[in-house]
Amino acid sequence: MKQFIPFVDLQTEHRKQRQALKKAFLTVCDRGIFILGTSVKTFETEFAKYLHAKHAIGVASGTDALLLALKAIGVTNRDEVLVPANAYPTAFAVALSGAAIRLVDINPQTYTIDPQKVAAAITKKTKAIIVVHLYGQAAQMDEIMRIAKKKQIAVIEDVAQSHGSMYKNKKLGTIGDVGCFSFYPTKNLGALGDGGMIVTNSKRLSEHIQRLRNYGEKKRYVSTHLGYNSRLDELQAALLSVKLSMLDRNNEKRRRLAKAYIQNLRDTSLTLPTASIDAGHVYHLFVIRTKKRNTLQRYLQEKGITTLIHYPTPIHSVKSFLHLGYKTGDFPQAEKSAKEILSLPLYPTLSLQAISYICNHIKNHLQ
Repeated sequence: MKQFIPFVDLQTEHRKQRQALKKAFLTVCDRGIFILGTSVKTFETEFAKYLHAKHAIGVASGTDALLLALKAIGVTNRDEVLVPANAYPTAFAVALSGAAIRLVDINPQTYTIDPQKVAAAITKKTKAIIVVHLYGQAAQMDEIMRIAKKKQIAVIEDVAQSHGSMYKNKKLGTIGDVGCFSFYPTKNLGALGDGGMIVTNSKRLSEHIQRLRNYGEKKRYVSTHLGYNSRLDELQAALLSVKLSMLDRNNEKRRRLAKAYIQNLRDTSLTLPTASIDAGHVYHLFVIRTKKRNTLQRYLQEKGITTLIHYPTPIHSVKSFLHLGYKTGDFPQAEKSAKEILSLPLYPTLSLQAISYICNHIKNHLQ
């Protein structure tokens, strides 16, 4: 019997949390303060404590988190920033900062930036490396930090898809100079709208970012330098506090579901996700690879199974970034994966029965 399985199901998740979310919403409404009030301060404190970081600064989105982090470390239009060639959303933040984007190919097993290629890509203009912990998996941070320290280059962690994931007993976002998070609704820790967070152990960077998010103000109407209007609002902060208490539990559910996928599909021709020995995986996305990607996606859609591609086009082939001057073949691993990757449904309320249904249809198609 045909079923319909969405790619995500926020409705079911929010029904389970309705009373707590409603209480948080009404508390903010009754307080009557909606910008940079108690809820934002509380959530910043809770999030910093969760990560074992010294400082957390709420901003309007994950893209703004990256942009403000770049500005805080002093990036200008005279600098270059290294970015993995498959990190589509990340590239926009670098472009907005005014810095030049220098792309780096990826590790084909983890889809994260390849440290060996990082070393080769560094020039005298390189100011920062953005490490994207993609799909819920950590990049090889020890090697990247060693390279960055030797070259005196800042490291920004893009943790938009890896809330709560670890690398050698450290939470992602706390290893580099700055960690940037998105709270887009479908993330492992998602708001009911947009939102972002920057974390750092540097008091200097924290104070700078706090000013940058609010017109560069040291205090009301006293602006010391040009800043932005990028503030996490009170309602989203209050709702995120509710959801933060369930993050580890939901991440564990994601791991169990991913294990079920792997057990069901391990004898197929698919390339399945692998978790590094040094890194935890929180499976924001469950990404498989097959040369039959397009026909498999169409077949699953006919069976009521929604899948997506994250991301179908490497940065250097996106129209907005053709000016970078790269050509096809410059980043073979990113290009090859973009043609083969497919994200299957995975979210905390997904049932094992649904996974069995999905896997049975995949196996039928691959026969």
